[in-house]
Amino acid sequence: MRTPSAAVKAALDFAPLLVFFVANRVADIYVATAAVMATTLIAMAIARFVYGRVQPMLWLVGAMVFVFGTATLLFHDAEFIKIKLTVIYALLAGVLLFGVATRRPLLQLVLGETFPALSARGWRRLTWNWIVFFIALAVLNEVLRRTLSDDDWVTFKVFGVTILTFVFALAQTPILLRHGTRD
Repeated sequence: MRTPSAAVKAALDFAPLLVFFVANRVADIYVATAAVMATTLIAMAIARFVYGRVQPMLWLVGAMVFVFGTATLLFHDAEFIKIKLTVIYALLAGVLLFGVATRRPLLQLVLGETFPALSARGWRRLTWNWIVFFIALAVLNEVLRRTLSDDDWVTFKVFGVTILTFVFALAQTPILLRHGTRD
């Protein structure tokens, strides 16, 4: 089974997001919802046929896109696609909290190959940081989905969340450096 390169993985992850943004700008959030559903399906098919499997995160996002996207289109209510972000972040925080409660290093299972030198203490700190971050994103999305226009919310989802996640991930560098077990 081949592993996707970082560039291909980024393309599979970000193509649906960019299609969502462009379709919303060209048309509206309903066309954007249908477009992101189609693009996500294509990304999942590419992952499956080219690499032999769909990554767990792409499965999660894909399932959520189809459930909330279908509800958005059926009921012609953009709140469904907007709340998807809250549900995903709450679910991720909940899964990580479950891992902490059961003493299972779930974040390490997902990212262990990326950071093989991180100590158990480093994984615990990193896990708690991501839990807090996911909860904060869920709360922030709830506030913004209720106060922003559809267009402004789409911009926040595509660019705001991406930038916040990138900055947060970079801010974890000291933990990675401090709790690494080898060079």
